[in-house]
Amino acid sequence: MRDYERLAFQHAPDATLILADRVILRVSLRVEAVFGWRPAELEGQSIRVLYPGQTDYELIGERARKAMGTASVYRDERFMRRKDGQVVWMEGHGTALDRDDPQRLAVWTYRPLETGGTAAGPLTATEKRIARYLVNGFTSKEIALAMGSSPRTVEVHRANMIRKMGVRNSFELVSRLLAAGGPGEG
Repeated sequence: MRDYERLAFQHAPDATLILADRVILRVSLRVEAVFGWRPAELEGQSIRVLYPGQTDYELIGERARKAMGTASVYRDERFMRRKDGQVVWMEGHGTALDRDDPQRLAVWTYRPLETGGTAAGPLTATEKRIARYLVNGFTSKEIALAMGSSPRTVEVHRANMIRKMGVRNSFELVSRLLAAGGPGEG
């Protein structure tokens, strides 16, 4: 008899990772197609290698840790980095095996999101990049730090996005972007 659990894990349709304290213990075969890393290259490394920067790693990690302490499955959309350095928009799902210590042992799946044909069409490449951070709950200061710009520059772009998208505030902007399936590609 085959080991069906191992077979299911190895051939899962999404990139699947088992983490212990944010260190990658095991990965599915799909990880290579999604992230460009062979499983053996990732196993034993910090999940940090899949984030575009330290700020993303810290902020998204803390947000996920808090959410996974109360919800059985956490879902978000975020930037992730491929082995070749390309930053891609991903949907992530995570579940903690111990809600009292969500990062002790967790299972995560990642899937690249299609980025065409959203309501963000009229946005510039920079606005789309900022929009991706906004849907992840980043503040203007955090976005500016991640992008190497000033918070005021981010605020100007946000105001332009609000006007272009025909919404009244940042909350409506994020709601519109999420309802459209993401901020589009920049």
